[in-house]
Amino acid sequence: MRPFCLLFAATIAAFAPIGLSQQPGPYKVLKKARVGGEGGWDYIYADVAGRRLYIPRREGQAPSGAQTRLTIFNLDTLEPAGEIVGIGGNGTAVDPKSGHGFTSSKPVSMFDTKTQKLIKTIDVGAAQPDGIYFDPFSERVYVFSHPTKDATVIDAKDGTVLGKIDLGGVPEQGVGDGKGMLYVVMQDAQGSVTAVDVKTMKSIAHYPLGDRGRCNGLALDAKHRVLFAACAISGNPPAQPPQPMMVILSAQNGKIITSLPLAGGSDGAVFNPSTKEAFSTHGNGTLTVIKEKSPKHFEVEQSLQTMTGARTITLDSKTNHILTMSQERGPAPPPPPGGGRGRQGTAVPGSFTIVMVGK
Repeated sequence: MRPFCLLFAATIAAFAPIGLSQQPGPYKVLKKARVGGEGGWDYIYADVAGRRLYIPRREGQAPSGAQTRLTIFNLDTLEPAGEIVGIGGNGTAVDPKSGHGFTSSKPVSMFDTKTQKLIKTIDVGAAQPDGIYFDPFSERVYVFSHPTKDATVIDAKDGTVLGKIDLGGVPEQGVGDGKGMLYVVMQDAQGSVTAVDVKTMKSIAHYPLGDRGRCNGLALDAKHRVLFAACAISGNPPAQPPQPMMVILSAQNGKIITSLPLAGGSDGAVFNPSTKEAFSTHGNGTLTVIKEKSPKHFEVEQSLQTMTGARTITLDSKTNHILTMSQERGPAPPPPPGGGRGRQGTAVPGSFTIVMVGK
């Protein structure tokens, strides 16, 4: 996610529905690992097969002296498990078959997950890498770029750039069905989901989400072909508060099944097929759980307080644990004279924390 979007998400958090952040349910915070380390951050990624957790840290948003690096943790214990200096970016994706990892940096970095060494860098042209996704079906990595509105396609085996896919909007999170389809949610004010045929590397459909927009999270129930698009706004602001919503739609034809309220502006979503639940994390420190009672019936099961700023999400499908992360901040400075959006408080040094959620 881009920096301006983080500010937008923070603003949207103020419009969270009253009471949702306290809704009880089966999930709780199991562990908070205060791993420290300075630097900006965006996506968190669980390599379930390799039992590693990847979090890129960026120098650009950090105090002087912080290094751009890829931090690596034990997925079970959350203890540090390595670091690759010089590799940063926004997110990470891993091909468990080849043991190759990739970061959505410019250029894209390709690394060996076993040796934790850089293999090579990959030129992606005019793209500005943001979101990233590895598709096991095609054995390719898809790197999403906001300004060019496309995905760069990379062969996970050797790092060759195979081409680009025009997505028709500002792409955020992508997810595949394991059978040759890739779905990507668009962050535009008028939200949509683009359906991509990975075999032809072409967009074949665009599913509009009506008056829902600024969508950053996308999850998929592949078995029942149901998409969950986590959107920051609905309605027509500023005439009304921009209520965050989870738009649930058919992956087959884009027909909207229902929409359910989220407890904050989302920056990521996942679906757990084992529990039939979709999860969305928000900048205001909440996590909303949506239960799939049937492919046509859904309900908000729980909204859990996690940690303020914990806005991105990953799923450990082996343990059914959800992981997110954030850092502590001091008091926010006074708002600017005449109103407007104020700045965040200063980050507390060494406070970066990984949060593990489960039952």
